[in-house]
Amino acid sequence: MRSRSLAHVLAASTLAALVPALAPTTASAAENPLGQYLSQRPAWHRCGASAPASYQCATIKVPLDYGRPDGKKVNLAISRLKTSTAAERRGVLLVNPGGPGGTGVGMPLSLASELPTSVKKRYDLVGFDPRGVGESSPVSCGLTDSEQNWERPYRAEKFAKDVKWARTFAEKCDAEEGDRLRHITTRNTARDMDVIRAALGEKKISYLGYSYGTYLGAVYTQLFPRHADRFVLDSAVDPARIWRGMIQIWAEGAEPAFTRWSKWTAQRHGTYKLGRTPQAVRKTFWGLVAKADRKPIELDGRKLTGDDIRSGSRAGFFSVREGAEAIAKLKKAADRTPARTGKPKPPSRPTQPVFGRTVPDDNGNAAFWTVVCADTRAWPHDPEQYRDDAVRAKAEYPLYGDFGSTIKPCAFWKKNGSEPATTIDNKVGALILQNEWDPQTPLASGLGLHRLMKGSRMVTVAGGQGHGIYGSKSCADKRATTYLTTGGLPAKDTTCRAPAPRREDSGTKLPLPTPPGLPGMTGRF
Repeated sequence: MRSRSLAHVLAASTLAALVPALAPTTASAAENPLGQYLSQRPAWHRCGASAPASYQCATIKVPLDYGRPDGKKVNLAISRLKTSTAAERRGVLLVNPGGPGGTGVGMPLSLASELPTSVKKRYDLVGFDPRGVGESSPVSCGLTDSEQNWERPYRAEKFAKDVKWARTFAEKCDAEEGDRLRHITTRNTARDMDVIRAALGEKKISYLGYSYGTYLGAVYTQLFPRHADRFVLDSAVDPARIWRGMIQIWAEGAEPAFTRWSKWTAQRHGTYKLGRTPQAVRKTFWGLVAKADRKPIELDGRKLTGDDIRSGSRAGFFSVREGAEAIAKLKKAADRTPARTGKPKPPSRPTQPVFGRTVPDDNGNAAFWTVVCADTRAWPHDPEQYRDDAVRAKAEYPLYGDFGSTIKPCAFWKKNGSEPATTIDNKVGALILQNEWDPQTPLASGLGLHRLMKGSRMVTVAGGQGHGIYGSKSCADKRATTYLTTGGLPAKDTTCRAPAPRREDSGTKLPLPTPPGLPGMTGRF
């Protein structure tokens, strides 16, 4: 390891150690190597001709490497929706939709219709595309559509081909992005958040982070505890499991969800015709998987293999009615009486801000794996370990175990992150919201974050289904709103109960990012 000067070591430490908490906007470049970033002021402009005048966008600069602030720079796209009641304004509420790889500049406008008026009166809603994502100096690996499909089952006869795919994925990223990959990390994105805070002239920020955004928020509280005001962490990532363990936990969480779904569906055999007992329902499902393995089942113009059914059904089983309707429809297709559904209606999308830059087609997946591989140095590098783990996981978690444990691009990632993963262990106040039946960040994951953030309180939605809570009219919304508007955390952890699922309420409708992968698959935090 080559020698580094004391000045370089100090520059690589956290922004909190470099910038006085009460004077973040006055440090000059001469006084502080980061002063040029902390003292900048956004040049706001309207986010497109059709956007409301109050919805503004800007681009600021952050260093690619915080250890070398005079080196290469990254463009950071930010947006804001200003409160109309300046007299009641408390500050800014920074928002993140999850990912990694989720674009956030559109979130202020998306959330404007979801958040209560009392919150919007107190905060400017501020969004941003994290470094490497969307409009913020986006990464690209030049991946084809087939290369972007990373939800792959373990099959002994195809494993060598999957190893080649993972190696090619990593090599293409290295060839396209080179040393930049080392610096696209959660830790640096948290530092970028603090530059945003300073650029906005705020002493502290409040924060609403969904999914991966909960880990990003936790890292921020670890690096900048004095700058964290009111933090709501919704559908939480367990920092102790980043990132391979968070992919593997999808398989662990799917099995109890499958058991619950089987019981619920058996009680409604008259509606779904999938079996009168939980055992019969499970037999029907696995029969469809076996049938599709012999000959793919055509559904809505797609030919589904048994592996497609296992992968695509995993998240659906967490929302029992949605899962039952999907498997009943699949059964009709397998029986050659497919349901007439027509073409699916595309989801409505909020107005996207205009920056005049082109985002690469593979940016979502490229950014996901860049962060997931660079954040931690714990990924195994021996393909045989992935093979052994996949075989064991499929035996223990038949629905998705092999998908979660088989080979991934991180096995061949050449550019380790510039720093080790951040250890989360603090007493910063925060409110964690968690559904009992969350397919992407299961309840065990939320409990993991809660244990590490000792100043946090957790609201568990018993019977809650889906990924993402606040803004979806959940029983937890009132507690989150009270915290954001008054600062009052619950005196202790609490549980509220979700209403029974209705036909029109089979999953979250929050403006969370679209996951990568094949249609119907859910593969991002």
